[in-house]
Amino acid sequence: MISQLNRTQVLDLYFLDARCKLIEIAAFLDRVERAPGDADFRLDALRSALQHLGANQPSRAEQVLLAFSDPTLDPIAKAPGKGAIGAWPGPPATPT
Repeated sequence: MISQLNRTQVLDLYFLDARCKLIEIAAFLDRVERAPGDADFRLDALRSALQHLGANQPSRAEQVLLAFSDPTLDPIAKAPGKGAIGAWPGPPATPT
C-alpha cells in the first residue's frame, strides 16, 4: 500500500513523465500546423481539452475527457465506422 505522498514526492515521481508528454503534444501541434490542408474536429477537441489544463480545478482530468466525448444520451443504431477516432465530431458538450 502506498502512503499519501506530498507534493514534492509527487513531483519527484511524475514530473519528467508529464514534461515529456507536454513536449510530445507541442511537437504534434507543430507538425499539424505545418501540414497543408484543413484540420478537422479532432484538432478542435484537442484544443478544447488543452484549455482545461490551465484551470486550477480538481476535475481537470474529467473535463479533458469530456472534451473528447460524445455528450448525447440516445444510443445510435449502428456505428459509422470500424474503429474509434478519439473525438466526437459534433459540437462540444456544454460544461457542467
